[in-house]
Amino acid sequence: MSITLPISAAHDGLPSPRRYLAVGVLLMTLVLVVLDGAIANVALPSIAASLGADASDTVWVVSSYQLAVLVALLPCGALGEIHGPRRVFLIGVALFTVASAACAFAENLPILVAARFVQGLGAGAIMALATMNLRFAVPQRLLGTIIGVNAMAIAISSAAGPGVAGAILSVASWHWLFAVNIPLGAAVLLFGGLLGHLQGVKRQLNVAALLANTLMFILFFFGAERIASAPISGSVLIAGSILSLFALLRLERNNAAPIVPTDLLADPAFRVAVIASIACFTGQMLGYVALPFYLQHTLHMTPVLAGLYMMPWPAATIVIAPISGRLAGRIKTAWLCASGGALLAIGLLIAGLCPPDPRGVAFLAGTIVAGIGFGLFQTPNNRILLLSAPKARSGAAGAMQGAARLLGQTFGAISMSIIFETMPQTSAPNFALVLAGICAAISSCVSLSRARYEAVG
Repeated sequence: MSITLPISAAHDGLPSPRRYLAVGVLLMTLVLVVLDGAIANVALPSIAASLGADASDTVWVVSSYQLAVLVALLPCGALGEIHGPRRVFLIGVALFTVASAACAFAENLPILVAARFVQGLGAGAIMALATMNLRFAVPQRLLGTIIGVNAMAIAISSAAGPGVAGAILSVASWHWLFAVNIPLGAAVLLFGGLLGHLQGVKRQLNVAALLANTLMFILFFFGAERIASAPISGSVLIAGSILSLFALLRLERNNAAPIVPTDLLADPAFRVAVIASIACFTGQMLGYVALPFYLQHTLHMTPVLAGLYMMPWPAATIVIAPISGRLAGRIKTAWLCASGGALLAIGLLIAGLCPPDPRGVAFLAGTIVAGIGFGLFQTPNNRILLLSAPKARSGAAGAMQGAARLLGQTFGAISMSIIFETMPQTSAPNFALVLAGICAAISSCVSLSRARYEAVG
């Protein structure tokens, strides 16, 4: 069922209908990973009660997964280029599936946390190499549309995560949240041969650089976790992370294809897209964390009603994402991203600055505008990140895309922690929404600066 294509060859997609089946496999896997990240938060109280663990300790069920993804992204992008993206991608799927089984049968919290870490390593390989496999699966003329569909699938999965978790928990124990991954993962492995088998570019992987990469993200993650409650030790850890980055760059200064893709970041269009992505996702995370607190503490809504009021954002993103994918082939992506960032900023500022209204009319209008802006930004920005890189460096581009998203979300979470530590609970959500709007506006301005580097289409 597989084909062999040299990774450096001129290649414009798999033959139809195989390309659509391959895209379906890739989308199924991304949905699996996104859903798993979204549903775990909902299950934390149930896990704490079932395993007799402290609620504060169960946070590591989520944190260990996020840390593993951060650690794995860039190395897996490099491994995909060396050994072939399909092979490393499917190893990631297998690791994710086996770890899901370990999560489902975990009898205590340490085993569950360890299994979630392994699951995150598999998810890192999936996130890093899904776009590389996607790029070789579809022809260039369809890439913008397919990236739009990809963004829509991720948005649907993210929005549906809490609902899916609630539905499963209403009829079964938390173990089934992870058990459902097993048949889906097995199906992806069964049909993984539909992906093109691309030959890797053989080169040495610097072990010291891998260790520096791992240390960099571990120190950054733990520093981010502590920065609000223990600013001095948190700052020291983050400083250590920065030093690890410098060490990593020095170790790979003569590498033509480094783990941190400095060769791709030398391209102004790629570099600007990465910076814009970090700023946008910082604003998105700030907004996502602040919204439920605003609804429940400022507008005094019940948790159920607050959940309903949060749905217009992902719903608007779902609608606009495929449309922006089509527009990206006709309009400069810099203009689309700048417009999307501006709309996201306007929507967040409306939600944060308008006087409280028990009916939440201004809030709903703001979140709808924000959702449209986020969808308008995300698809074309992902497109330029992918297409700015040579095909042989698509693994590094996909890994950098994921790393930019996670770094932005981590910066947003750090900012939210500091806001909650330093401001009254009554005003913290509004301040966070305004700060989120400023981050989105920065993303818009950064994106607009890319216009001179790109042509239409």
